[in-house]
Amino acid sequence: MGKEVKTIGVLTSGGDAPGMNAAIRAVVRAAISKGIKVMGIRKGYNGLIHGDIFEMNERSVSDIIQRGGTMLKTARCPEFIKEEGQKRGAQMCKVFGIDGLVVIGGDGSFKGAEKLAALGINTIGIPGTIDLDIACTDYTIGFDTAVNTAMTAINKIRDTSTSHERCSVVEVMGRNAGYIALWSGITNGAELILIPEKERPTDEEIIREILENKQKGKRHYLIIVAEGVGGSEKLAKKIEEVTGIETRATILGYLQRGGSPSAIDRLHASMMGAKAVELLYEGKSNRIVAYKNGQYVDYDINEALNMTKTIDEKMYSVSKILSI
Repeated sequence: MGKEVKTIGVLTSGGDAPGMNAAIRAVVRAAISKGIKVMGIRKGYNGLIHGDIFEMNERSVSDIIQRGGTMLKTARCPEFIKEEGQKRGAQMCKVFGIDGLVVIGGDGSFKGAEKLAALGINTIGIPGTIDLDIACTDYTIGFDTAVNTAMTAINKIRDTSTSHERCSVVEVMGRNAGYIALWSGITNGAELILIPEKERPTDEEIIREILENKQKGKRHYLIIVAEGVGGSEKLAKKIEEVTGIETRATILGYLQRGGSPSAIDRLHASMMGAKAVELLYEGKSNRIVAYKNGQYVDYDINEALNMTKTIDEKMYSVSKILSI
């Protein structure tokens, strides 16, 4: 074992995602199996700078793999954006003897991890975000569960909307990324998917398409809107005013963040947690664990944060073909 790391800290930061508990469990048990002490940090970077830290053991993470959310809690921490807050966080690591830190979160969390690494704390990031918006990885913890939650909810909305021959406008999460919208749109047979990565059709273009489809015999029309596009209620109102077709807007919101994680989320989170411990055990720092081309790999945080992720053009084009 590399002598650099004797005690690992683990925290969850940013928005919660189903599967975070599975990742925490893996970090704790993988570390203990290597003789490494583990400290849990509550409420993300906020808990770190305020010393809300406790020792964990194998039993600390019993009966959590199936639970949504995060047992360590999470919170935003404006203080940590500033250099003074970052130095305080590094100092608190030293107070508790933490020389290795696992940060489970999104790109904002990784920026904080990068700052701590520069201050001498061996730091590894695990991508935990339902948005699937981390460019270096094909998978982020929580995405699969969020998509399945959205799909199930939209199925139910579609049942009643079909009965009433309504138009349904359903808004899913994804402020800057349209992956949940695209996946749930395809799996629910949506006629239109609006995502931040693509130019939005005008209201008139949308309405004309609805009317053309009505003439072809369609009795229900489903529009999936990503949160970053927004305007769902306004669009629904406009469609009903112009077409006379009863139209309802539904915003799924935080429903997509909760719930028991899927098998895929539990598996990848467990493997990524174990991989993070392996990296720290090897004395590595400033790395992000990723799942790429079927393998668990790692990238330099600086390199990963400079990568850009684009929407899958093939998937988007197929979604339009299947909406005919």
